Amino acid sequence: MVRPFRFGVNMLTPSTGDAWRKKCRKAEELGYDVILVADHLGMPAPFPSVIAAAEATERPRVGTFVLNAGFWNPALLAREVATTDALTGGRFELGLGTGYVQAEHDKAGLPWGTPGERVDHLRHTVEELDRLFASAEHQPQPVQRPRPPVVIGGNGDRMLKLTAQHADIAAFSGARAVPGDTAGKMTHLTADELEERVAAYRRFAADRAEPAELNFLGQLVAVTDDPRAAVGPLLEHVPHLTEDEALALPHLLVGSVRDIADQVRAQRERFGFSYLTILEPYFEAFGPVIEELRGE
Repeated sequence: MVRPFRFGVNMLTPSTGDAWRKKCRKAEELGYDVILVADHLGMPAPFPSVIAAAEATERPRVGTFVLNAGFWNPALLAREVATTDALTGGRFELGLGTGYVQAEHDKAGLPWGTPGERVDHLRHTVEELDRLFASAEHQPQPVQRPRPPVVIGGNGDRMLKLTAQHADIAAFSGARAVPGDTAGKMTHLTADELEERVAAYRRFAADRAEPAELNFLGQLVAVTDDPRAAVGPLLEHVPHLTEDEALALPHLLVGSVRDIADQVRAQRERFGFSYLTILEPYFEAFGPVIEELRGE
């Protein structure tokens, strides 16, 4: 079954209340289905931000994309999730990940741990949320039952197994963290490498009763008649790739509105991505593409 497209914008920039509400209303006007907030030091606090986004809009769902589980105690997180779901009228989606920037943990005075320990903590967090929300004695309770939809993002095998077991929405990105880099530097995945990761997820999820929705993060949008010029500044960051190889990276959406719409359709056909998240700097540029794809 081919799922219809959904489009989310991941808000990253701190704003005053009026400016925040204005850009959330702009996202709704452009046709975005979900307004999301990241979870990094130096960026907006996710829960008050998504509540404000819901109050400023009528149609879009709101969510976190994605919470760094290492920042959160599960019991306190359950309180935040339930309250946010109630205050947004059941429009909340909970995105979770392990975190990938050690420097943020160091700055916050929080343990970093090994990759396995971070995945274990995320697993414990998801399972504890499920346990708490299943108990009638736990208060507050979310509006959505048994809990808001859970998005889990990650590309490694341990994360993909966890995603297959617990996530309603499986989120993929076109990059992976560089091992040993404390600042969160990422390296790009080619289309073939991404396809292998999606195939691994599908193997782990083969026994699911209901298939998850698949999400993908578009990290650059350039509506242009000259794609090569648009991708030029990126080449210094991917010296191992030719210009043609860089243009073929799945998370770079470059070309005319029709070209980008065709690229999004092709990615749904090849990878199964029906839910596409766009980073805030590009959300207005992507608006005409949403219009081109609306209803598909």
